[in-house]
Amino acid sequence: MTITYVYHQNLYVNVTNRCPNACEFCLRVSGDRVGDSGSLWLDREPTREEILQDIQARDLSAYGQLVFCGFGEPTCRLEDILWVCDRVKAASPIPIRINTNGLSDLIHKKPTAPLFAGRFDMVSVSLNASTPEKYDALCHSQYGLEALPAILRFTREVRKYVPQVRMTVVDTMPPEELEACRKLCAQTGAEFVVRAYSADWQDPA
Repeated sequence: MTITYVYHQNLYVNVTNRCPNACEFCLRVSGDRVGDSGSLWLDREPTREEILQDIQARDLSAYGQLVFCGFGEPTCRLEDILWVCDRVKAASPIPIRINTNGLSDLIHKKPTAPLFAGRFDMVSVSLNASTPEKYDALCHSQYGLEALPAILRFTREVRKYVPQVRMTVVDTMPPEELEACRKLCAQTGAEFVVRAYSADWQDPA
């Protein structure tokens, strides 16, 4: 069972395969490995204790960030991640990031942004599309047209509690859609990041 793996000099944490979306571009469609990982499909979800133990077995000073990402939406296990973050923060200065689809409020049916305070140094939210309709067509969220508005609300709120918040898109978008996403992100106050699309997820360098 792969819990932690290295990619781009960061230590990533794989806590769940659950996700409320079925994005057409998802890595899970074409592969099951990232960086130096084994298969990221989990036979079962690791316990919070197993996650912490796996992290503690690493030399955290060797990595730039600890990143909760994995092969599913990490906020599906938000309470367990918060528990782990508290213990990592007490023992190490490593910056902690979470890569999320921004749907944790809908997943947990409550405002979740305040829970990120003091736990995460960075939140990276996948924007993916500029309208609820385009998002639904691309990401096939179980929340339908509610998804994108909820993502934008979460991003605005989490900025109150986390030092660095960004929204990301990939550079394969048409220029007009890229600009529309840029304007949408500006409404949240988050940093807008255009990521280069990579097909080589197994390069750990």
